Amino acid sequence: MSNRPVMSRLIYLFVLLLIVFSCKHDEGEYHSVIDRIEAESENYHGTSISSEKYIEGIETIEITEGGHTFLIPERKGQIKLYACTECHTKPLSKMQSKDVKKAHWDIKLAHANKNTMNCITCHNPDNMNSLKSLTGSDIDFNRSYNVCNQCHTKQFEDWKGGAHGKRIGGWAPPRASMTCVNCHNPHKPHFESRWPARFNTQKVKERE
Repeated sequence: MSNRPVMSRLIYLFVLLLIVFSCKHDEGEYHSVIDRIEAESENYHGTSISSEKYIEGIETIEITEGGHTFLIPERKGQIKLYACTECHTKPLSKMQSKDVKKAHWDIKLAHANKNTMNCITCHNPDNMNSLKSLTGSDIDFNRSYNVCNQCHTKQFEDWKGGAHGKRIGGWAPPRASMTCVNCHNPHKPHFESRWPARFNTQKVKERE
């Protein structure tokens, strides 16, 4: 009977020592993942990563699409022949020319077949400084992605969420993305096949 108090004290001391030496936070050992997160985030004050250095020199505008707010490059300032009304002083129907060399002769439309698409599918003949939707609504050149999304709905949904297109500075804030026309030529959006930047001459020899 006299040994019981001694045994109880020894058990209590053993448990106490076990608790003390099992909590080695200085060595990165924790009881659970939650304990580790709480311990290591005590002095966390947010990330210092930013996309600002990647968008320096790019004039951007802020847009909100589908609950996502982010920056995109300003477009109209990059179009050499904008504003269109500097040349198109009359509606298109009144500016027909008999000259052999037509305006915009250097643009070859290769987007869809001719029965589906022509110039005025996207350009507004009554308001040259604006694009237009399939229903005739004006679309600002800075938001030309709203022309594209009428047909390319899946790509548009992916773009809004960041899964399609080029993110500037990755996922770092402030969020900034390229638009359709920053990567695709709207008149010829298909990417041509090309050799990689570094040509593998060894593979060519192996194939010969």
